[in-house]
Amino acid sequence: EAMPLERLTMLVVPAKEEPTLLVPRLEAPRVEERPDLFKLQVWNETDNPVALVAGLVGPRITMAIGDHTWSRFLLALQDELPARRWLPASMITGPLRASKDAAEIDCLARAAAAADRVANAIHAGEIPLVGRSEAEVAGDIGRRLVAEGHDKVAFVIVASGPNSASPHHEPSDRVIGRDEMVVCDFGGVLDGYCSDTTRTVVTGEPTPEMQEMYAVVAEAHAAGVAAATVGTACSEVDAAARDIIADAGFGEFFPHRTGHGIGRDVHEEPYLVDGNKTPLEAGNAFSVEPGIYLPGRFGARLEDIVVATEDGPMALNGADHGLVVV
Repeated sequence: EAMPLERLTMLVVPAKEEPTLLVPRLEAPRVEERPDLFKLQVWNETDNPVALVAGLVGPRITMAIGDHTWSRFLLALQDELPARRWLPASMITGPLRASKDAAEIDCLARAAAAADRVANAIHAGEIPLVGRSEAEVAGDIGRRLVAEGHDKVAFVIVASGPNSASPHHEPSDRVIGRDEMVVCDFGGVLDGYCSDTTRTVVTGEPTPEMQEMYAVVAEAHAAGVAAATVGTACSEVDAAARDIIADAGFGEFFPHRTGHGIGRDVHEEPYLVDGNKTPLEAGNAFSVEPGIYLPGRFGARLEDIVVATEDGPMALNGADHGLVVV
């Protein structure tokens, strides 16, 4: 796995010729050489790696470049290779990565099961919330993810009280109090594949308003999972969840898409969002995660990873879907 450095690492994959992995010399010892897949070309500190890539590319007019390539490299390549057509590599790699085989689905299932064990620990009160800061709780969740088998933590969101109305809240020094909604969204990487799950709990007796709102989220989540059948457009899965929230009067408080693909990255194709008419295929793996967020007050989200199969949607997460009191 290449480190993000100012020293260029780049895999050049021609349409017909042998692929070449270009790496700086100090990174070369970390490369597991696979001569059946690519040849290795090492560059030294005084070499111009951009010129070396240009030499590998040759006279080709159209090139696709990794979506996460730093702009400094793309701009340098554009200078070195003028009058070329540049496309995002995801137009090629996205559909390939979106279709998971049985071994990949097994990896995702094991990652999801490990994340479920952390969610179960939260529900059981094994990770105390009240009287501790969001950051402290997030640290505990991260350590649990690793203890349960993840190789590393990808992210942890712990959002309490009014912070739970911010979908991507950064865990802070805010101390979690009683009778508050707490959104816990977390994931990691296990054997190269990602987990991502969200459970919302309450640190005391929920108010009727909290119960009503959460019930809508849970209903929307169930509808989204049920709609995620092979051949159904991604936008229709989004609509299945979104319509329930809108019909309950919370439409303006659901500001994000219903889900995203998951695999070797936490976010990849397919995206369950309005306007995406791409039909789900068997082997697509994605989140279903509707939420409602009342600014300055509280919010809730419920998220599972789901796989589209010929036999119907298969949810990989099984931790309690209710509004658990902790």
